[in-house]
Amino acid sequence: MELNGATVTADEVARVAWEGAKVTVGDETWVRVAECRRMVEDLVASGKVVYGVTTGFGKFSDVHISPQDAEELQANLIRSHACAVGEPLPEPTVRALMMLRANALVKGYSGIRPETLQLLIDCLNHGVHPVVPSQGSLGASGDLAPLSHLALVLMGEGEAYYQGERLPADAALAKAGLTPITLQAKEGLALINGTQAMTSIGTLAYVKALRLAKAADMIAALTTEVLRGIPAAFDEDVHLVRPYPEQIGVAANLRALLAGSRLTTEPGEIRVQDAYSLRCLPQVHGATRQVLKYTGEKLDIEINAATDNPLLFTEQGKVISGGNFHGQPIAFAMDFLKIGVAELANIAERRTERLVNPALSALPAFLSHNPGIASGMMIPQYVAASLVSENKVLAHPASVDSIPSSANQEDHVSMGTTAARHADLVVANTAKVLAIELICAAEAAEFVGADGLAPATRKLYDQVRAVVPPVLTDRSTSADIERVAQELLLGRWQAEVERISGPLF
Repeated sequence: MELNGATVTADEVARVAWEGAKVTVGDETWVRVAECRRMVEDLVASGKVVYGVTTGFGKFSDVHISPQDAEELQANLIRSHACAVGEPLPEPTVRALMMLRANALVKGYSGIRPETLQLLIDCLNHGVHPVVPSQGSLGASGDLAPLSHLALVLMGEGEAYYQGERLPADAALAKAGLTPITLQAKEGLALINGTQAMTSIGTLAYVKALRLAKAADMIAALTTEVLRGIPAAFDEDVHLVRPYPEQIGVAANLRALLAGSRLTTEPGEIRVQDAYSLRCLPQVHGATRQVLKYTGEKLDIEINAATDNPLLFTEQGKVISGGNFHGQPIAFAMDFLKIGVAELANIAERRTERLVNPALSALPAFLSHNPGIASGMMIPQYVAASLVSENKVLAHPASVDSIPSSANQEDHVSMGTTAARHADLVVANTAKVLAIELICAAEAAEFVGADGLAPATRKLYDQVRAVVPPVLTDRSTSADIERVAQELLLGRWQAEVERISGPLF
């Protein structure tokens, strides 16, 4: 796919990250990059005071740097800033990080040399993935520490993965047939001043969250059936009078998924109305869809934004030190995302409780085939409760925190990368909570009769049964939960169900 700095989508980022798609840059884009680079060189030659070009960084912005020290300045910038800690980011996230940084640079406002940008793209396309520790970014002046580990590899320093092997960067580049570069004026700053760490983590978390939102509707529909629920609550007229588009969409999903069911009931047949975790599905799941819409809108902008400092405007001949590196918009979006996704887990755990609690259903206690001797699905509900509780801790907003840095020059920061990392953890936890509900719902179908399921939910049941056999006798279900959670994150089961139900909202 072609990077142009303007139209890259979250789905395209996911393709590069997870499917190994390669990227290119068009001829017109290279012209923009070259023009901006010439402007940097003219500024250096003129001796004009420009932050990060002829000056130091942060609190050192008042220190003049001579042209002969430009290379040392840029190299020292990367080496000193490459101090992130913690477990390395997963390789797909690093691929997204590299793609997004390249997409920001091709806009032609950063002043990087074409050959440096080409090396970044070549590393992405050849599978040279920098080792980027996950912790250490304040989210303003961008993701300095994580991005410095990326830039370090372009210099032939640091470490990178190549073909599954963790190597010194120079060795990884050599194996891929690539040659490191020496950074020139402004280039180090151009590579690390941006929001691409938080945005890469956040974009992939968002794409996974979209898949889980659809999975949550499907799983909830199956649970509604095996609990002999009342789909009258999903009637279109109910939702048209509270016209949130997302609520209306989720209700339509549930009607499509339950079409043809012989297990659902009418009001008064068994009970007059269902508990909130069933009856209010459109309202709760729909509200999460609103969060996802907001998050997607912000990511679409950030993916294609110039977040460098200073920015160079070649047509106007202006160099401006601004603050586009500040991650506050993404920090808020990630905090919102994790709250919205955590709510999918909250309500899913409550549905799971209804499945395993005989006081709340007509099903055997804990869905055990030998109650008392066999515990059945008792403890998976504990696991779901534990994950939901952990999500509540992770959902504490990171964006409300700020710790000044650089001798109070950078006196307000976003903590957006922390928010994104936590959002990704919430998504992973929620996938497991939904997997537990799905396994329990499939187990309940053994008691009420899977033949009565709607065609769409029967497909979901069959998919589960292809990898998780009925729990007729007690066994460890840990691997089952992980396997089903992974399938939900991949979205393949959801796509198969939609072949029967029709496209869902």
